[in-house]
Amino acid sequence: MPAPSVEQAWLQLVRARVDASLAELLELPDEARLDIRWTEALGHVREYVLRPTLRMRPALLLAGYCLARGSASVPAGLWRFAAGLELLHAFAAIHDDAAEQSVLRRGGLTLHHLLAPGATGQHLSVVVGDHLYARAMETLLGSELPGATQASQYFLKLCRYSAVGRYTELQRGGAFLGPGGVLRAWRLARLRMVREGLASALVCGAMLAGADTELRLRLARVGCLVGLAHELREELRGLFGAARGAVRAPRCDFLGNRRTFPVAAAWSRALPEARRELEALWSLPTERRDELALGRVRRLVEESGGRSATEHLVTRASHGAVHALTELPNPNGLRELVQALIGQLAHRIV
Repeated sequence: MPAPSVEQAWLQLVRARVDASLAELLELPDEARLDIRWTEALGHVREYVLRPTLRMRPALLLAGYCLARGSASVPAGLWRFAAGLELLHAFAAIHDDAAEQSVLRRGGLTLHHLLAPGATGQHLSVVVGDHLYARAMETLLGSELPGATQASQYFLKLCRYSAVGRYTELQRGGAFLGPGGVLRAWRLARLRMVREGLASALVCGAMLAGADTELRLRLARVGCLVGLAHELREELRGLFGAARGAVRAPRCDFLGNRRTFPVAAAWSRALPEARRELEALWSLPTERRDELALGRVRRLVEESGGRSATEHLVTRASHGAVHALTELPNPNGLRELVQALIGQLAHRIV
């Protein structure tokens, strides 16, 4: 077997250490005797949070820290801070799954399906998400790292911004098919990118290392570009389905009435007849959004250039992230590690 590359070894190390921290954080002896039903729920939460995943946010947090410090040595509290960010992400994912009535997450049932059937499971999962939010804040602020409060405030501020986009998306279904729809879809994609936390994790790592404003801004640019490429690719998957070999089932934005950038871009480029047909398809009631209607939407978006326009932006953002990396310092080859991590993510995107 060939030896793993540096970035693969880094990801394996981060995944192992963060998973260990998460397992420890979710062992809560002070809650063990509160209620037997709560103890059962926590078992589902631990399984949900510890499902196999790349742990890219912690990897970028650690990489940003090491790049800013110029050393691969990290304090123990940084692993707990990284685990806290993952708990925050799990909290948001649980609420998103309940709001969208999703069925699958990371190869298993969503938490509300594990807790109880129907609306009861959704309500219970929101409460569990609130619990994870509190545990995440305990972890971030209790990491005993210099700058932990400032970094947490930065991350939470961006969470507030992304909540605005989430509210708009749930209220109105995202962008609209009409003049100005592309600009709105672009703004919502950027807010969803912030919600993923890739850019903020990279910047938080640098903040915890005491990086100056210039370095933090450069890292933010790198993270935003790769995060935007990731989000736009997810929107393509949400309409055209999962890539071959994908681990998790794709969302279906048409069935969920989510109007994303590829659809808005297609409408803006389409001929009048195709525009009217797109509008009619997106006006269908849920019970009539079958495979035939979905296939027609896909063809219209493809033929009108919505897919190619989105793919162009994915490639442009990915290449922009790699180019922005060249402006960063490279102490002990750590910039090359960040570049390799971005490359891992970009490979999954493009």
